[in-house]
This record gives sequence, C-alpha cells and structure tokens, in this order.
Amino acid sequence: MQAGGHRFSGRPASEKPVYLDATLPVEARVEDLLSRMTLEEKIAQLGSIWIRSLLVDGRFSPEKARELLKNGIGQITRIAGASTLGPREAAEVANEIQRFLIQNTRLGIPAIVHEECLSGYMAMSATIFPQAIGMASTWDPELVEGIAAVIREQVRATGAHHGLAPVLDVARDPRWGRVEETFGEDPYLVSRMGVAYVRGLQGENFETGVIATLKHFAGHGFSEGGRNCAPVHVAPREFRDTFLRPFKAAVEEAKAGSVMNAYHDIDGIPCAASRELLTDILRGEWGFRGVVVSDYGTIEMLRTYHYVAASKKEAAKMAIEAGIDVELPDIDCYGEPLLEAVKEGLVAEATVDEAVRRHLRAKFSLGLFENPYVDPDRATSVFDTGEYREVALRAARESIVLLKNESNENEGGLLPISKSVKSIAVIGPSAASTRNLLGDYSYTAHLARDEDSVRVVSVLEGIKNKVSPGTVVRYAMGCDITGTSTAGFEEAVKAARESDVAVVVVGEKSGLSASDTTGEGRDRAELGLPGVQEDLVRAVCATGTPVVVVLVNGRPLTIGWLAGNVPAILEAWLPGEEGGNAIADVLFGDYNPAGRLPVSFPRDAGQIPVYYNRRPSSWRDYVFTSSKPLFPFGHGLSYTRFEYENLQISPDKVGPAGEVIISFDVVNAGDRRGDEVAQVYVRDVVASVARPVKELKGFKRVTLEPGERRTLTFSISVMDDLAFHDKDMNLAVEPGAFEVMVGSSSEDIRLRGGFEVV
Repeated sequence: MQAGGHRFSGRPASEKPVYLDATLPVEARVEDLLSRMTLEEKIAQLGSIWIRSLLVDGRFSPEKARELLKNGIGQITRIAGASTLGPREAAEVANEIQRFLIQNTRLGIPAIVHEECLSGYMAMSATIFPQAIGMASTWDPELVEGIAAVIREQVRATGAHHGLAPVLDVARDPRWGRVEETFGEDPYLVSRMGVAYVRGLQGENFETGVIATLKHFAGHGFSEGGRNCAPVHVAPREFRDTFLRPFKAAVEEAKAGSVMNAYHDIDGIPCAASRELLTDILRGEWGFRGVVVSDYGTIEMLRTYHYVAASKKEAAKMAIEAGIDVELPDIDCYGEPLLEAVKEGLVAEATVDEAVRRHLRAKFSLGLFENPYVDPDRATSVFDTGEYREVALRAARESIVLLKNESNENEGGLLPISKSVKSIAVIGPSAASTRNLLGDYSYTAHLARDEDSVRVVSVLEGIKNKVSPGTVVRYAMGCDITGTSTAGFEEAVKAARESDVAVVVVGEKSGLSASDTTGEGRDRAELGLPGVQEDLVRAVCATGTPVVVVLVNGRPLTIGWLAGNVPAILEAWLPGEEGGNAIADVLFGDYNPAGRLPVSFPRDAGQIPVYYNRRPSSWRDYVFTSSKPLFPFGHGLSYTRFEYENLQISPDKVGPAGEVIISFDVVNAGDRRGDEVAQVYVRDVVASVARPVKELKGFKRVTLEPGERRTLTFSISVMDDLAFHDKDMNLAVEPGAFEVMVGSSSEDIRLRGGFEVV
C-alpha cells in the first residue's frame, strides 16, 4: 500500500503537508513535521513499546493501542522476536500497528520496528547462522556480508526495519559470557567483519535495507573480572586505538545508521551518560548522523545500577543531553519523567527536538511514509529456504577450526575419518543435541524455548548422514553439560571400546538462563569444560580407541589436558542450524577445514588477558606457566600444506601520505584442495609510546588446488593503517622502521621484511 493509506491523502495535492510529499528533500520533510508536533508527540517519538503490550492472545489489540499509542510512538520492540508469531503473522501484526498509527493518530507517523539479528533474525523459522565468533573464524568478510543480506531480506519481509547488530566489542577477556557475540580480540579483524555485516544488513539504501546498530559503545568487551556490565578500566590511548576503532570504521566506511550505548562505566562515567562518547566523539569527530538507541533499560540503570541519578527525571536528563535519542525497549524515563523535565525547564525543548529530528530522519530514509506495509504472503517465502540453508551450511563449514590433528598410526593425522569406517562411537552431551548448537541470540536459546524454531541438524544426525550404510554408529550421551553425575560414563566407555574411532562432542550451552554456561550474563571465573565433561573425555581416551574431540562452545576454553592427550580437536563454536552437517563434512573430509581463531586460547584462566597484540613488556612468563596462549590468534590447521614464497615490499621508503604494497605467493604443496588464510602483521620497531609486538593489517582467504600458486597483494595505507595516538594524544604517523610479518597465524610467521616511513 502506498501513501494512499495515509489520513491526509484525501486532500488535494496542493494541500498535502510538506512532510508527506515524497518529492521533497528529507530534511525539508523532517523540519515540516517537527514544526507541527506537540511536546507530547515529540517525546512519544523517543520511546518504544514492547509488542506484548499490544497483543491479546497473540492478536493486535486496538483497545491497547488507543491507550498506549495515542500520541504516536517511535519504535515497536520485537514483533517477531518477543512473541510466538510466525513470519506471516508477524507481518500482519506489523501492518495493523502501522495502519493504526497512520489512521488513528493526529499526524499519522509510522513506527520503526526493531528486532535482534546477531546470528540470524531472531524469529520463528528464520535462518540460524553460526554465532558471531564463528563468523569471525571464517575470516571471510564477503561471506559475512552475504549472511547479513539474508538477514536483511527476512527482517524486512515481516515489516521490521531496524536490527540490533552487529556487536563490535573487541573481546579481551574470555571469562565474559558475551565473547561469543563478538568478532574476536583484534580491532582490525572486528572492523573488517563489522563493516561487511553493516553493508550486508543495510543494503544499497534504507528504503529496502535494515538499519544496523553498532554495539556496545564502547569498550564492553574488556570489563572488570570479565563480568557483564562491570566497569571497564582502559586508558584513553588504548580506548581510541583499540576499542573505538571498529566503531569508527563502521560509521565512516559503512555509514551505519544506529549506535547503541554500553551498560558499563569508564572511570566512573556510565556510557549512557557520556556526552564525550555519544556526542563529542561519535557525532563531532566522526560525523555520525544516525540514531543512538539505549541498550535495554540502560537509562533507568543510571538511577538503579550506577547511582548517578536520583530519579527517573534526572536519568532522562543525563541520557538525552549525553546523546541518547531513543529509549529501548519500553517507555520509562523518556515518558512522563522527560516530559516533566522539559516543562520544568530542566531539559531544553531544543535538545528533545534534535533527538526527534534524528529519529524522523531515519523514518523518512526508510521510506515508511510511502511504504508502511508489507505483503504477508511474501513473508513465508523467504524463511527456511533451501538457498539460505546452503548459506548457513557454507558459513558453518568455514567457521570450523582444526586445532590439532595427530595420529600414531596415520602420518597425515587422525582426520579425516574414512566414511567406510566399520564402527564409530558418537559421545557427549552435545552429540545429539540441537539446542546446544545455537548462540544466545537465536530465537530458541534467547527465549529459553524447548523446541527449535527451525530444523537444526545435530552432530549425530550429520554423522549418520555421512557414513557408509555398513558403518555401525553407537551413541552415548555420557553426561550433562553441567552437573557431577558420571552414571553415563559406563555406556560411553562401552561404545568407544567397541568402535574403531570415537567422536566426543563437548562444550557449553549458550543462553541467558541459569542453566546456560555462556552467553549474555553467563560469565565464568574458570574456563575449563563445565561439569564432568573432561572426565568423560579422559575415560573415553583410556579405552585406547582413537578419539576426536569436537568443541561446541562460545568462548576459548582452557583445554590443556585435551590439547596434550587427544589426537584431534575441532573447534566448531556455536555453528547454527546446519552445524551437524558441517561438522560431519569436516570429520570425513568432504570439506577441508580452514577456519582460523579470532581469539587466543589461554592455557589457564590466570593468564587472562592473553591476546596476541600485547605490548613487549607483557610477555614475561609465570613461575609454572608460559605467558603465551595454548592456541594463538589466527591458528588453524588444514588437511593439506601451504607454503609461502617471494615476499615483495614496495617502496622500501614511504611518506606519511603514501601506501606500501606487500605481495607474496601462497602455494598448495599438498595433495588436497583447500583454503588458506594468509595473514599480514606489522610492527612499529621504535615509537614514542610502547606499541604492540605485532598488529594484523591484512588477511585473505583463498582456495587453492593441489600445486596451485596464487600471488596475494595487500595495500597498507600509512595514514589509515599505521597511525596511533602518540604521547600527546595526537593521532600521528611517526617516521621510522616497520617490520612486516606474513604467515598462517600470529605465531606461525613464514616471511619477514620491512619498510621505512620517512
């Protein structure tokens, strides 16, 4: 339905309000509409309403709408993601809400519907991709952009327009339960994945795209003790050079339309009340013109959590003056408290106007005034399609990291397993589970549902799909994810002893409930396998049967015993709906693994933080433990072998406005087709402040046939890639020598060279 559904459409064209004239510039329409609004209508545009507040028995309630939406509304919270509505039903409800707003409010302003979409659209029947940490393990930005494009189509089909993703927190503490939601520990990798995700979600324009939300602004991934929402202790230089860098890239390169503040405080200033962060840096320095939305409940937390506000009114004043435009997920401080603050002169109406102006600009850019409705018949056609399952399968395959592959009997390693193996034992609490393959912001996990929202393939099913008809598959759960019972060990040991190989699937359970071990709010002080899972692996290994461990988890774990005693280990993360098939493809050699770690694996929780790009003074060993990680950033093995040759760096001297071209050859020296992830690191040899021992500045995932050679070329911009904040906190490029390191991981360096900035 076009604008003909609008309450003003019956007037002659000459009398049509400026804000309804699609031929006029957006800014003119915004200013015209703003000039017509009462204070109450303005403030309504800064609020949101939970979908459940507008439903009765799963159906839209006009009676509730007349009560809650009489002045209009800024956003509707999660029509599909916080209900049991399917795609078609969600689209119908979205249409009913828009129709009510257009026909039954004075100015007829449509609402923005926002949804969660971290590892896929968080809705019934939507495609579930690998959790973000798995996406990062692909080191494949083009794939991530394609994933986000699928999400865009599904979100838009149900009448939603605003996605609360991606997470651009640089994760430096694996105790934090939300590491799984991030793209890892390196600001460059997070930037590249984040920019790709934003471009895929937003598309070519907002009229057909979904507004991406960068979160959590900023520094949320390095909290005190690894606890969610705890204070962040990070100095201004590191804050800018590391934790702000991905956000800056997504704002400046991908033109992200929205930013969400973080829950924590930095040096006593909550992010939700930081004008320096939300206005001076974001808008003043970077030129951001989009909408800043609050993380759920964060404005009220200024009063109840940080204790910097004495009332909701004061919290509203602090937040809106800092730069938060819209309160999510429900009207609280930006309702009556903000209205009173303006009437009492505590908040200038001009401050409210600026926030409303930004939100209206987003609505016009989305085309909501011309096209507020969607076709419910189309909604179901873009959900759970074979095409999108293929994308999910590809993503899961590419995300799997082969951590270790050895064998006393097979020179090439225990993996891949022959499909005609006589018998195989499939063991562990995540072997037959579908729920455990999903990240915390999947529909099933987030809402703690018993049944999956879409068909999910377990590891056991994937293995059964792959082996020959003559292979005997024996299954034993062995134990739970948590708990101390070993009652199932006997069955597991028997299955292993009677089989030629045992695949043990262990790890974590992601979600937000008390039974989950990873995810939002599920922070851990220790990082071993939960419960008695390691004991289960030990018992299976004691049978003498060759063992492959498959890890299904959300964060890097301390798996030192496994690394020393198990011949083959796969890191599958939280691989999504096609996880079982993808894991089986790798186990049996139909897919050659090429995932690379986006985070370092600590040897012990006492090492934390243990990221690869620490400064030189941070590498002293402990009395009994190395300071190096168990598995380094960028690590990942293959079933074939790659060689690096012919490093060329030009020029050898370059000015601050120039660029350095780095090229080298990668050769598949093995006998299998496979992917290699070539990584380029740079070190500033001498600087005015202590700098990291190495920093990732380029990477490329390439597919090579046996014997094939590929020349890879990278461009390093001196100003963009080598600048840092100097001792006077000026962003600068200093003259001097730079070392170039090329390899297959941050520790597996194959080629070295250098250049000089003059």
